[in-house]
Amino acid sequence: MTTLTAPFGTWPSPLGAALVAAGATPLASLAVAGTDILWLAGRASEAGRNTLLRLTGERVAELTPAPLNVRTRVHEYGGGAYAVDGATVFFSHFADNRLYRKEEGAAPVPFTAPGRQRFADLVADGARSRLLAVRELHSADPALHTQPENTLCAVGFDGTETVLAHGHDFYSSPRLSPDGRRLAWLTWDHPRMPWQGTELWLADIQADGSLSTPVLVAGSADESVCQPEWAPDGRLYFVSDRSGWWNLYRHGAAIEAICPLAAEFATGHWTFGNSMYGFVSADEIVCTYIDKGVSRLARLTIAGAKLEAIASPYDEIRELKVGDGFVALLGGSPTIAAEIARIDLSNGEVEVLARSIDTLPDIGYLSVPESVSYPSANGRTAYAFFYPPFNRDVSAPADEKPPVIVIGHGGPTSMAASTLKLATQFWTSRGFGVLDVNYGGSTGFGRAYRDALKGQWGVVDVEDCVAGARWLVAQGRADGNRMIIRGGSAGGFTVLSALAFHDVFKLGASYYGVSDLQGLDDDSHKFESHYTEYLIAPQPQAQALYRERSPSHHVDKLNAPMIFFQGLDDKVVPPQQSEAMVAALQKRGVPVAYVPLEGEGHGFRQAANIVRTLEAELYFYRRMFGLADANVAAPVHIDNLPAE
Repeated sequence: MTTLTAPFGTWPSPLGAALVAAGATPLASLAVAGTDILWLAGRASEAGRNTLLRLTGERVAELTPAPLNVRTRVHEYGGGAYAVDGATVFFSHFADNRLYRKEEGAAPVPFTAPGRQRFADLVADGARSRLLAVRELHSADPALHTQPENTLCAVGFDGTETVLAHGHDFYSSPRLSPDGRRLAWLTWDHPRMPWQGTELWLADIQADGSLSTPVLVAGSADESVCQPEWAPDGRLYFVSDRSGWWNLYRHGAAIEAICPLAAEFATGHWTFGNSMYGFVSADEIVCTYIDKGVSRLARLTIAGAKLEAIASPYDEIRELKVGDGFVALLGGSPTIAAEIARIDLSNGEVEVLARSIDTLPDIGYLSVPESVSYPSANGRTAYAFFYPPFNRDVSAPADEKPPVIVIGHGGPTSMAASTLKLATQFWTSRGFGVLDVNYGGSTGFGRAYRDALKGQWGVVDVEDCVAGARWLVAQGRADGNRMIIRGGSAGGFTVLSALAFHDVFKLGASYYGVSDLQGLDDDSHKFESHYTEYLIAPQPQAQALYRERSPSHHVDKLNAPMIFFQGLDDKVVPPQQSEAMVAALQKRGVPVAYVPLEGEGHGFRQAANIVRTLEAELYFYRRMFGLADANVAAPVHIDNLPAE
């Protein structure tokens, strides 16, 4: 029952910043070994350490106690940091980039030597006493700024390293056939990103463990192939967007489409080890696909391409693995935070194995989003999730419209999903609306929608965020004088561009955002070092566009107060990008705050820092909008703000 009337943005809420930080345990990287299920869990209270857990029967065991951190930085974003072979697991330890082996009942021990190499996408080849992996070999002298060498590598259990395939800029997804006689893998080369064009290769494994001459199976500069997997009968499957949608295909005498559908059976290949389908048998697949931004779970009978829905409570399914009679998945919904679940394929029973949030907030404080679409520039339709302000204990004055925070996701080739996030509910329970935008360029809506950002970064994404804000105001659901835009990384670029080139938003928050496109090129790591050729233009045409679109060259147009958050160890968007913007705004007298964070990289993992950033951001918004907040002191030194 509502007991209080208070202005939007000032509502008291039980969802504190500490709850957001402590309550969210990142879950990732599912694996199945017999009836056992394994996954990684993040530990915000331990500086973001990832630990490997294994469920056997009803018992969950931690295989990698502190200080072990199961993580890799290949491509900087990592993934595929462990492999399982029966009772034995192999993993990459983040602190030293060495590979470790954990036998049942024994402590983990390293078996590769210290060095300049990193490993990812680990696959056990037990018959040959080795792992198959993507290896990234870095220069002995970082000052030279030489790009690392990526190869497909065999790593013996004795630590020996043997290159199996080389010559391409990038490798991914080594997949061993059920009989161990063939290997499939992916490659791509600069300037492409993997969602633009990749190639699927296949080779026999010879008696000495080396590969025969590889054969190109599918893919090209304009076809994105991903997620190769072997069926139990030894036939090779994969996902391709050759139809305009990431759909399932099978390799044989010809490439055969298994289930043509205007939906996506894959997401952008930012990390290794992605898995959205698996085999019940040679004749049956369990898969998840994305339909207009929402995940569906289904059973696919290959003969006849019969797709039958599997009931599940999840609107987002990030990955799945198929076991004997069950599917394990990582999913969530607007009222379910990300969780690991096992679904019995015989009766549909759902058993939750691990939750990212142990105790969910009362439903009375959770805003359930609406999936919305609205008109944008040049006849486009844009998509978003809108979270109205909601708190069972409070209502706003009848004549007041709420401030709304528009979020541009990172990537930018990524997508926003509707899974419950306490970081979003932190705002809605305090009387802010939130519009989470899947702007043109987002995955989950087909290749044409994804390619809307080709050459248009800083234009289409901004237009769709601006259009969303205006649409909400026109619908009477937002206060046009209190519109906020926030985002991280590429989303931070969208924030800065929207504030520099449009006048819709009154405040902005940039989390490690890109401000200088030339600087991004100069400082970028190998994986993204040519990304702007797709997003902006190839050189030398890009130079004029870099200056035209970089907010750092248009600070004179940026008049809205801003707050910046920046990890000082960020290798993707280095601190100087944020620091240059802060200094320029300070010089002009624009209200600005800067929160630098020691020990944080591209994305914040430490609980104390998550608390600090949320509290600082809330204080900043309330201060700038003149909202009463007598009980909250300034959590951060803020320069250039007007006196109280």
